[in-house]
Amino acid sequence: MESALDYHTARALLEWQVELGATEAIGDVPVDRYTLPDTAPKAKKPAAAQAAPEKPKQVDPVAVAKAAAAGAGSLDQLRNTMDAFEHCDLKRGARQLVFADGTPGARVMIVGEAPGREEDRAGKPFLGKAGQLLDRMLAAIDLDRSENVYITNVLPWRPPQNRDPNAQEIGMMQPFLERHVALAKPDVLVVMGNISCQAVLGKRGITRLRGKWDQGFDLPVTPMLRPEDLLRQPQLKRQAWADLLELKAWLEGK
Repeated sequence: MESALDYHTARALLEWQVELGATEAIGDVPVDRYTLPDTAPKAKKPAAAQAAPEKPKQVDPVAVAKAAAAGAGSLDQLRNTMDAFEHCDLKRGARQLVFADGTPGARVMIVGEAPGREEDRAGKPFLGKAGQLLDRMLAAIDLDRSENVYITNVLPWRPPQNRDPNAQEIGMMQPFLERHVALAKPDVLVVMGNISCQAVLGKRGITRLRGKWDQGFDLPVTPMLRPEDLLRQPQLKRQAWADLLELKAWLEGK
């Protein structure tokens, strides 16, 4: 029987095995690796994805306006409802709500566009030079806001720098205007300017529309030029006078 390897021989053999590429020592007893426990680290399960926060539901301001307007059973309730409406950005820059002026229940209801600076301060539509001219126009055909005319605007709040209201603002406030007309119960509507024509008739082009009767909110409608237009272009007063006479004839014929 051969004698055991001495230390130096064993080391030389081991170094030779390493040089050949051996990387693992073999024990005296064979190892059945199929019976070894699985010691490999288990892959971590991915953390459950956090549910994405729900996006806030988009609010349709027109739908909110329709529901709010429909719930108003009187002009006072409508005024309070409009004053509480928070979806129109114009409200944030205005001093106060400009609701109406004149005589509720009058046969003639005038719909203007939006308040200006003086209207914003006083809380009434058609003041200043334009309002004074309107009063003279109405007096010429025996009408007066204190007796037989009711006045409101499409927009109850003043736009910044008196800019024209945009389509979104008009559409947002249109349900309130329609309810306003229904509660005021006029016989005829006078819509002054493009914004009023758009809100009531769905049309623009006041110089083309004026002088022609139309139908809106289940009422006869006569489009007219704004007093502001007449102040800037006095030559248009003849057309405005013709429209006033037409309105007078209509009222006398009913």
